[in-house]
Amino acid sequence: MSTTPPAGKLALPELAEMKRRGAKIVMVTAYDTPGARFAEDAGIDVILVGDTAAMVVLGHEGTTVPVTMDEMLFLTRTVARAARRPIVVGDMPFGSYQVSDEDAVRNAIRFIKEAGADAVKLEGAGASLSRVRAIVGAGIPVMGHIGLTPQSATMLGGFKTQGRTADAARKLVDDGLALEAAGCFSIVLEAMPSPVAARITEALRVPTIGIGAGANCDGQVLVYHDLLGLTEGHLPRFVKKYANLSREIRDALEAYADDVRTGAFPSEEYSYAMPQNELAGLDADV
Repeated sequence: MSTTPPAGKLALPELAEMKRRGAKIVMVTAYDTPGARFAEDAGIDVILVGDTAAMVVLGHEGTTVPVTMDEMLFLTRTVARAARRPIVVGDMPFGSYQVSDEDAVRNAIRFIKEAGADAVKLEGAGASLSRVRAIVGAGIPVMGHIGLTPQSATMLGGFKTQGRTADAARKLVDDGLALEAAGCFSIVLEAMPSPVAARITEALRVPTIGIGAGANCDGQVLVYHDLLGLTEGHLPRFVKKYANLSREIRDALEAYADDVRTGAFPSEEYSYAMPQNELAGLDADV
């Protein structure tokens, strides 16, 4: 039996209703129109145009920090053009909301007006709570993000699991409740023990989206390039590869290169013919 949801733009309140019903929310990252179309066709509920683009699209190694607002706006525009049903969330890059509430609102508005996003995401609690309240107060939906927050990974000691002690776990629960109170419509829980994510999910009225946070979250998200096997090298433990497209792409490119070098491509099948009388006229002119 197909689990693909019906067509029609998904409204934000439907995510809370899915949590209430126990229906799992499916989120994936995407960074361009083809990726958004594939996600659309697969029945994905939420597309996150993630700042992971810094690593999987723009070539920065081991950090999301360098990606700029202009780059994120460009990528989000390409996704929003193709996404009809999924909610499109623009990931606010490092430096776009840390300075002040005013900066945060200004940049969030750009995601909505210039890039066509339906909502924005930002990381952390603490000072971010004020940013959430300001952005929501401006009429823009906000997705929160706690646990491993890649933009501040250096302060966290690297890309490490968070909330492994009782005190750290209680802090994550408190952060989740604070983000909900500030107005977040959903919260990403990244790289934390499953029991901690389960307690946060139970404590919140808004849905949680897990990535490396176990099966008890209200939904799950993975990075597009990771799950499709486009990312090479080390992957986090929580990544399940559903394909090995990097190998298939490389094989296809190698086959193309071989065909060009041996003259096998383009064959007559891939070439345009010319009527004989026109060809004769051309030859006569020559």
